[in-house]
Amino acid sequence: MDDDRPGTGGSGPDDAGGAGFKRRTDLDAARDRLAAAVGVVDRTEPVPLPDADGRVLAESVAAGRDVPGYDRAAMDGYAVRAADTFDASDRSPAVLRRVENDRPEVGPGEAAPVHTGSPVPPGADAVVKVEVTETVGRDVEVFDAVAEGENVAPVGEDVEAGESLYEPGHRLRPSDLGLLRSVGVREVEVRDRPRAAVIPTGEELVDADPDRGEVVETNGLTVSRCVDRWGGTATYRDVVTDDADALRSAIEADLDHDIVVTTGGSSVGERDLVPDVVEGLGDVLVHGVALKPGHPVAVGRVEDTPVLALPGYPVSCIVTALQLLRPAVKWAGDMPLRDPPTMAARLARKLSSEPGVRTFARVRLTVEDGQRTAVPTRTGGAGVLSSVALADGWIEIAEGREGLPEGEVVAVQDWEYLL
Repeated sequence: MDDDRPGTGGSGPDDAGGAGFKRRTDLDAARDRLAAAVGVVDRTEPVPLPDADGRVLAESVAAGRDVPGYDRAAMDGYAVRAADTFDASDRSPAVLRRVENDRPEVGPGEAAPVHTGSPVPPGADAVVKVEVTETVGRDVEVFDAVAEGENVAPVGEDVEAGESLYEPGHRLRPSDLGLLRSVGVREVEVRDRPRAAVIPTGEELVDADPDRGEVVETNGLTVSRCVDRWGGTATYRDVVTDDADALRSAIEADLDHDIVVTTGGSSVGERDLVPDVVEGLGDVLVHGVALKPGHPVAVGRVEDTPVLALPGYPVSCIVTALQLLRPAVKWAGDMPLRDPPTMAARLARKLSSEPGVRTFARVRLTVEDGQRTAVPTRTGGAGVLSSVALADGWIEIAEGREGLPEGEVVAVQDWEYLL
């Protein structure tokens, strides 16, 4: 299990009230309870190396051969015996006889042409760069001395046969694939991607052009694509209407997944049925989090499957997916959970926040006279999806702050970055 998974004590301060909720759970405590419900995927499969980008290793990998497998020239030039260049200079060059590279070996006083990456012929122990030589008839004049081993990459300089390269839990990158291929690996054993069923809910949702009173379904699409980006595999389900029996059947049908995610119906209104349905099937561990936007989120467990009920407002859905679902996918896949990259910017105007609530404000970035400025797009408007899509990043305001003053230098998070 990755070290940055939170504790799993399942408790924490319920320190904030909220509309419709008697208490709201602290975000860190909510993550702890979710972490206790998430199991690490133990399914594995062999994957051809070209298809393994982004996959998580299930076994350690060692080098099967030396790289390079021979002493190779690190420069274009001439393979020589270093002792033959002793005291060579611009005024007194060493004069060596040029020989072809097909000779059994380079003898004393000889120089054989080589190219970058080509084998250094037997007998030679250094390479003179071509730019410090001059060909005169059948001779090569060398204007700079070289030491033994200079400009030569010896056997195993890059990787030695048997060297341990990667341990289980490492998420493979393109550079890793190149290294593994170089040492003879053609297939790797990896963990299956965590499988998340994403179930959009709401009787008003449609996939086609909406009529009056209808809304195009976007949350399920957004969340499922996020799961894929985070290293999981999403099953994007059809919309389920606001009916307890239909919701119950939909959740039960997907309990073979590693995580079940619903969008919409997670608050406390008459049509917010998901938490009660989850409670009827298993346990609700959290309902209401001190998070803005996104406080009407619920965390549950049915049998051995964690269930995450995200709010229906698009911005709230995205914030809670990033703060809770993303960690769950990483934990299930035994992947490192890294903080999003940030850039410093000066706040263009004051931002308000509620004490005791973790607040995320959307901003766009501008640069004038070399100064990067964060301009808030919205602090409210949890239903305004364009405020996310057209923003450049987010500012996180801690629970202990009552807003941020104009001019403060803040860290703007880039949540779109592929982590």
